[in-house]
Amino acid sequence: MITVIGTGTGTAVPAVPADATLVVGARRHIDAAALPPGAERIVLGPLAPALDAVEEHVAKDGRVVVLASGDPGFFGIVRALAERFGAAALDVRPASPSVAMAFARLGLTWDDAVVVSAHGRDPRTAVNVCRAHPKTAVLTGPGAGPGELGAALAGAGIERALVVAAALGTPEESVERLSPAQAAARDWSGVGVSVVLCLDERRALAPAARTVAGAPPAPAGWALPEEAFAHRDSMVTKYEVRALALARLGPRTGELVWDIGAGSGSVAVECARFGAAVVAVERAADGVERIRDNAVAHGVDVQVVHGSAPSVLDALPEPDAVFVGGGGGDLAAIVAASALRARRVVVVTLAAIDRVAEVRAALSGAGLVVDGVLLQSSRLAPLPGGVSRLAATNPVFVLWGERVSSPTPPPDPRSSNAGRAEISQDSEGATT
Repeated sequence: MITVIGTGTGTAVPAVPADATLVVGARRHIDAAALPPGAERIVLGPLAPALDAVEEHVAKDGRVVVLASGDPGFFGIVRALAERFGAAALDVRPASPSVAMAFARLGLTWDDAVVVSAHGRDPRTAVNVCRAHPKTAVLTGPGAGPGELGAALAGAGIERALVVAAALGTPEESVERLSPAQAAARDWSGVGVSVVLCLDERRALAPAARTVAGAPPAPAGWALPEEAFAHRDSMVTKYEVRALALARLGPRTGELVWDIGAGSGSVAVECARFGAAVVAVERAADGVERIRDNAVAHGVDVQVVHGSAPSVLDALPEPDAVFVGGGGGDLAAIVAASALRARRVVVVTLAAIDRVAEVRAALSGAGLVVDGVLLQSSRLAPLPGGVSRLAATNPVFVLWGERVSSPTPPPDPRSSNAGRAEISQDSEGATT
């Protein structure tokens, strides 16, 4: 039997069974525990050797104890142990999850929070979740702590507060509210950060009781009618086109979408409704305000950048998917710049047949696999006498390029985390 004991977050020093032959855990957990005199101990670093040692002791009918943070079944070591030895071989004794304790300190429920681990994982996912959702808990890790989160969020133009919870349940416990800029300016080395809450404090209280915990479900409907968005002179992506664009973009929680030449922001807003973080680029000043108003009207967060592509794109964080709408003389350059940065897909809509070849060339030149359609639709329109006719809309080319050979392109050298490869063996994502 392998006993997995959660520690920290207010629990007493764990009682390690007297017959334990092997104790595995982070150094701070082992140092704090009272260990049987004859027990072998392994301080976690690389996980594979520790699992091999556990297997040897189990084969000899030894008693193995694994010490972990908080609830070891929540982004913790239970997964690796169960995959190797089977769930039936585990006796799991959790402590209180750090996320639950952090929200408790604020007097807030957390059934409506999105919880994301940045411990040993690409921190951009946690950043994108914080940008897109008003109530996020981030389990931190080396290179993905309050400073890094704050730096990524400080320039996003989205209102957020960071609550940094450290050493929860101990005499050294601290819970601090900071702006992203304040968190970015601090040195967090040596601070035992347990979890960082990222909040839009205007929406920290759920509007109603939840039935399903976690992120809000996907919207019940999409490709909303044009009337759902404020727009100028019908300058809004038609819902038929938007439906196909959304299908190809595949917006999802944890990813970032660019909407370039956003106009009314209809595509940006719809991507945000699916839980994606979104940056909308618009060169017209009145369009910038219109996008912001549409985002507020639909209850989503969209960062709006006032400027012209492709020049403004260099300063934006790396996208997973990009939507490019409209035409203009710089279209090919915009598509090419987007295709070089996109991790998954670029979708382009245009009306001019003369531009199709150059857009396809820009997509394929970045190594994307290109496809597309000419979308023509006719809508029902009323006629006198209670009958209907078909009213044709303008045909639109929808082109897309997908990165299929490598799902994750090389890290962007402009990212502070480029080249970083962290491996986590601790539970709950707590900083070791």
